[in-house]
Amino acid sequence: MLTHVWMKSSRSGPNGACVEVRLANGAVEIRDTKLTRSPILRASRADWQSLLRQEGR
Repeated sequence: MLTHVWMKSSRSGPNGACVEVRLANGAVEIRDTKLTRSPILRASRADWQSLLRQEGR
């Protein structure tokens, strides 16, 4: 069961070159905003948090 709708960063530019994320069944799903029918990348919450820390967010 999905817990959230797709979310996009407020820092995203108008050209749509960004990703969207959502929480689904305890995991984080990531997709390209321009290619919404493309495959969805799925990561655990711990892996997502680790990625954000490594990127200095």
